[in-house]
Amino acid sequence: MSQYTEPRSANTSPTMRVDVGGTRFAYRQFGPDTGVPVVFLHHFTAVLDDWDPRVIDGIAAQRRLITFDNRGVGGTEGRTPSTVSAMADDAIAFIRALGLEQVDLMGFSLGGFISQVIATKQPALVRRMILAGTGPAGGAGVGKFSKRLIGDVTHGLLTLQDPKPYLFFTRTANGRAAATAYMGRLKERSHDRVKPTSPRGVAAQLLAIRRWGAQDPMDLGAIQHPVLVANGEDDRMVPTSASFDLAHRLPNASLRIYPDAGHGGVFQCHEQFVPQALAFLG
Repeated sequence: MSQYTEPRSANTSPTMRVDVGGTRFAYRQFGPDTGVPVVFLHHFTAVLDDWDPRVIDGIAAQRRLITFDNRGVGGTEGRTPSTVSAMADDAIAFIRALGLEQVDLMGFSLGGFISQVIATKQPALVRRMILAGTGPAGGAGVGKFSKRLIGDVTHGLLTLQDPKPYLFFTRTANGRAAATAYMGRLKERSHDRVKPTSPRGVAAQLLAIRRWGAQDPMDLGAIQHPVLVANGEDDRMVPTSASFDLAHRLPNASLRIYPDAGHGGVFQCHEQFVPQALAFLG
């Protein structure tokens, strides 16, 4: 137990479990124990260990922060749902299982899809939202696998490398340097790591993403919550234009676009994003 006497940082906070309708969900907590918590919902294939420590620790310096693996992902039991709606239901059940009455949401990529549905299904549960590297249901290019995206994934597979440096960052000198630094940060945690998402889980998430892109657009005007939309200027996974679309259609949204950055713009530009996020969350 002595290793956790220090403040709960991204690289030291223990992985905990909570029962959600008979399924054990894995999660971690950071920052103070008071105030409205910020719940992070992560991207396609991601697990607890894929959050950038600089973003976690930066926001947790002032806010209670919770990360978790949704059903069938990483350290959480069960079978991964194949619709965003079902993923949102599981996320709501997890939040309720922690006894929380209201939360802020930080949804990145697939997590941004889920956040939009949570705000629609349970508006009173949500206070504010950050939607990063994401887009609306049925939006142009959302849930589509472009030739550039497929090429990035294939390159990673052929070189036996994690594709995130290709998918999340620009291919400029600045983008490549930021990708190397980011991948190094993800390796900082040396203990109590969770297992990767299984191939079955990855397939279910892919199907959910395709269905999200193919479904009819949501009535985003019904989401009255304050929203911060953020992305890089050259997102290779969810077109940056989708972020503009979100910010335009959400009635109470502001937009931040980071230059020479891609899908992982909030990680690449964490020194700008963290204070902006804290100011927005207020």
